[in-house]
Amino acid sequence: MAWRCGPNINNHFLYYWLQSKKGEFERIAIGNTIKTIGLPYFKNLKIPLPHIHEQYTIATALSDVDGLIRALDALIEKKRAIKQAAMQQLLTGKMRLPGFTGKWETKRLGDTITFLPTANNPRADLNDDGGIQYIHYGDVHAQTKPVLDCTVCVLPYIDRGKIGNATYLEDGDLIMVDASEDLEGTGKSVEVQGISGKNVIAGLHTILCRGNPEQWARGFKAYLQFIPAFKLALTRIATGISVYAISKNHIAELELALPPVPEQGAIVSILSDMDAGIAALERRREKAEQIKQGMMQQLLTGRIPLVEPPEPAA
Repeated sequence: MAWRCGPNINNHFLYYWLQSKKGEFERIAIGNTIKTIGLPYFKNLKIPLPHIHEQYTIATALSDVDGLIRALDALIEKKRAIKQAAMQQLLTGKMRLPGFTGKWETKRLGDTITFLPTANNPRADLNDDGGIQYIHYGDVHAQTKPVLDCTVCVLPYIDRGKIGNATYLEDGDLIMVDASEDLEGTGKSVEVQGISGKNVIAGLHTILCRGNPEQWARGFKAYLQFIPAFKLALTRIATGISVYAISKNHIAELELALPPVPEQGAIVSILSDMDAGIAALERRREKAEQIKQGMMQQLLTGRIPLVEPPEPAA
């Protein structure tokens, strides 16, 4: 449908008003594959309109907030690109941080990591409360950050009698998924933190890796999945057609050039600071979106008049 505005309605005001009614439109839309609303509904639609001058002012205010959100989006994407470039340099040894020299040592991963038992429960076994928290492989796939903080992450629970010999997690453990529907998700991992005082286990379709502290700095295993040589090796060992799977035995046999522990820690510090900066921008963006939604609720309903209408001509 194309909308052409007359002299008494501002097109940008109409746009924002329609956006504010998106939830209502979704509720009344009908259809199975494609949801639609018939043209007669919109022909009979009534819109409460302030004076055209106030419409323009409201639309301008909301457009300014949209501009702020777009600017934050662009800045977030730029910061992510900078971090991606930094990882490509730091995690391959192409760029060394000040004070670090010497060749990285190639190590067999099985000599640096211990693989521990996980549970094998489907979602149906999980609850909203209990004494043991459960990290499902879907929870790992859903994470956007390489570190999973158990102090803030909402996890399901499982009864103690259903976990078998699964190992309780410790800070610094790496949880890697062993199955993915695409090669990009193969080996998706999170390094857990915030375990203190909690009983947490890794569950279905996960591989639990506990690194030797003499070989791994805290936090560095989280970035293992971003090392190009490791990622390439995973795609080579993955098996399957519709679902790609990897095994702990294959991972154990992989060899990888790793920096010494002090350099690992320095790399983690740099990348963690970048992650924190991106997270701060994402919070600002979320706050701006909340402000916009609040403004729409108040301004587009007339609850808060933005300007006084001009006096009619004598």
